[in-house]
Formats: sequence, structure tokens, C-alpha cells
Amino acid sequence: MDAATFFAARRTVRTSSGTIGYVERGTGPVALFVHGVLLNGYLWRHQLDALSDVRRCIAVDLLAHGHTDAADGQDVSVTANAHMLAQFLDALGIDRVDLVGNDSGGGICQIFAALYPKRLRSLTLTNCDAHDNWPPEAFAPFVAMVADGGLPGTIQAMVGDKSVYRAALAPAYERPQDVSDPTIDTYLQPFARDARRLKQLEAFVNAFDCRHTLAIEDGLRTLQVPTLIAWGTDDIYFAVEWSHWLQKAIPGTTRRVEFEGARIFFPEERPDDFNRELRAHLEATLASAPRTRDNATA
Repeated sequence: MDAATFFAARRTVRTSSGTIGYVERGTGPVALFVHGVLLNGYLWRHQLDALSDVRRCIAVDLLAHGHTDAADGQDVSVTANAHMLAQFLDALGIDRVDLVGNDSGGGICQIFAALYPKRLRSLTLTNCDAHDNWPPEAFAPFVAMVADGGLPGTIQAMVGDKSVYRAALAPAYERPQDVSDPTIDTYLQPFARDARRLKQLEAFVNAFDCRHTLAIEDGLRTLQVPTLIAWGTDDIYFAVEWSHWLQKAIPGTTRRVEFEGARIFFPEERPDDFNRELRAHLEATLASAPRTRDNATA
């Protein structure tokens, strides 16, 4: 699915955090998909395409990303994004969701889960920040570059020469050479063409700090919702040991699965493998979940 097709159905909804962009497919109980830094809801195109028969699948654009327009002066930190997700669900009249997160979006999902546990039907975490591994050591040079004011030049360089993007994000992809120019533009053009959005991205990265996840550890340790932990093993940012940490920390964990040789963005690169696991997880939680407002269509 190309970006034009994916975003042709884009919608927005107003919240106190700003106007939030999202794409949805399907009907029934809601599954909410949360991307990480530099990306947007397009990361989840294969999941929305494949799983819309079992869920009303919604891919949201985080504050400072994609087609979301944060309010003036809005905090765009990861904790603020977790609160935004609650506002987003309120605006759409959705009580409970199956929450799915990747990368920094997975960290945001953990914060949401700890702060709003009653709003979860299930949780799925893929390679992501956790506990005191935020930002991970291997990502520290990027964080330092942003802090030093280098983000505008970096974004322009990656947009102007897609090989710069592929080289910079090579550790996040199994096959960076296969990431198409249109896909890179879909992720980066919102920053390149909007100076305000670029400043918000700077603020998002500058707020990276493990205090956000350390603060909600107690909440994770009491989380009982069915939780799938799906992890790529070839990841310099989020080693497989972090999947074990999450499994032990979250008592509701029902399955931990590894994708041998996969890296952070395996939902995009290995959709069939991931969708098979996610479908089984979603179907297993459906029968026992009470019927609530999230069964309504928008």
C-alpha cells in the first residue's frame, strides 16, 4: 500500500493537545497502533491492511509527527503523548483498546498502560524503549546532534539524498536498501516542509529521558491485561534482554516471541510473521472482553 492510498482516508480530531491525524480501517473493537520517532502512522500500513477483519485498526500520528498539529505551547514529551492518546480516545468515544507500540511509541504505550490500565483490553510491545534504556546508548549520538541544533540540516540532507536516511537508519532495518524513496518522503516531508513541526520534533527528542519510564514501573508491575511481547533479535538499540525484562515486569504477559535476525521496524519489513502473532493475540482476547463503546464505528 503506497502512502497516497494509505493517507487518502486520513481523518483528524481535535483534542486539548492539538488536532490529531489518524487513519483507520475495519470495524469492531479498536486496536490502536503507535509509531516511534521520525515516523508516522504509515509504519502500520500492513497491519491495518491485514487485520481490519478482526479489529477497527487505528494508526495515530504522535504529537510532533506526521499529520498531527500540536497546540501552541503543547508539551510533546513521551508522557504528554501518552496523555494525548487518552484524549484522542475520548474524542472518538472509545473506552478500551488493544494497544500496539514500536520504538519510542512502545515506550509511550507502556506509560499509557500504567496511567490508564482500565482503558486497555490488551497490549502488544515490539522493540522499544523500556525502564532505564531511554534513550538507548546507540541512539545517544542522534540525541546529541539534536541537542546541538543539527536536526534541520540532518532532515534536509536525508530528504535531499535518500541514501543519507538509509545509512543513518541502517541499524533499524534489516534491508535499508529496500526502503523506497516515497516511503522516506512520507516519513520526513512533514518535518521538511513545516518549520514548526521540525521544532516540535526537536522538543520531542530533547525530552527523551528514562525518568518517564522509571516513573511508571510500579504500574507496569501490576498490569494484568493480556500482553504480547514480540522482539527482533538483531537490534543494537533494544537488545533481546529487554523483552525478557518486560516479560518479567508485566504480570499479564501471555507470550513472548522472537523474530530471529529482525530489527526495530520488523512490523514494516516482516509483516506476515508479525501479523500472524498479532492476529492470534487479538483473537485470544476478543471473546473475554466486555462490549463497550469501542465497538462503535466512527
